[in-house]
Amino acid sequence: IAQNAAGISSVFSKFLNFEGTDSATGDDTDAIMVNNDDWLSSLKYLEFLRDYGSQFTINRMLSFESVKQRLDREAPFSFLEFNYMILQAYDFLELYRRHNAILQLGGSDQWGNMVSGTELGRRCEGAQLFALTAPLITTSDGKKMGKTANGAMWLNADRLSEYDYWQFWRNTSDDDVVRFLKLFTELPLDEIAKLEQLKGAKINDAKIVLADEATALLHGKECLTQIHETVKNMFSGKGESTESLPRIFVTQEDMEGEGVGFLDLFLKLELSTSKKDARRLIQGGGAKLEGEKIAEETARLTAADFADGKTEVTLRAGKKRAGVVELQK
Repeated sequence: IAQNAAGISSVFSKFLNFEGTDSATGDDTDAIMVNNDDWLSSLKYLEFLRDYGSQFTINRMLSFESVKQRLDREAPFSFLEFNYMILQAYDFLELYRRHNAILQLGGSDQWGNMVSGTELGRRCEGAQLFALTAPLITTSDGKKMGKTANGAMWLNADRLSEYDYWQFWRNTSDDDVVRFLKLFTELPLDEIAKLEQLKGAKINDAKIVLADEATALLHGKECLTQIHETVKNMFSGKGESTESLPRIFVTQEDMEGEGVGFLDLFLKLELSTSKKDARRLIQGGGAKLEGEKIAEETARLTAADFADGKTEVTLRAGKKRAGVVELQK
């Protein structure tokens, strides 16, 4: 849990200042990261039910749309999930008590839980609390952001390289570019309006701007030079820089005998979502080793692929996605 909290904090620190005080009053003015374990771990179940369970009615909980939809679909709805609404409401109450938090932000799917928190604050403390939700972001074809065929888009560089993050935005559909520029960049609206005028192949220029701006916000502008160089070399056929590509490592021992199957390597590099997906990639001719098609599903990477002192090889999935396998000696 501590590791997860540190990972979340490292991402938010790119966008929020977690240190500082008001020079005039000395009061804390910037963001703080708290852990609800500070108050949940000390709760005693029977006391919690007595003091706070009585503030909720099943009738009210069943009235929320998210609950109705689950019941209408006859989807399993565990007692644990049902209690999550109470715990999230209690979190809001404790944040008010400890930090005077009066506004909770969240996705529209959290509306019921958040409203329960405002009601609990009113009943227990007479506090006027507020909830503000934003609709879940979908692409033009109705899919939820992050629910792509390639899985969720990680914000941590150790889970998703800067290059792959950039490519995610670069591959935005034409219909979504302008909307995403408004949502995920800090470009002035008049600049976005100019990009909106681009048509045909020129709309790719707007996609590059989107990818650059979104990536710079998360990973810093410094990584863009290397990303652009990698993209340019990949499409020009020149010897490419691989510094910004995702990378995994193999040992001499791994390469002995039959080596390592390409299905496993594509999966580890996250160039495929499963071995089945990797097989389809090979069957379709989209899987390549150093620019050469991998013809057989059973093909393996061996010591021979690292001949003449070579220490790394590049695997490609289609035209735009690639990763590096590096030999550790």
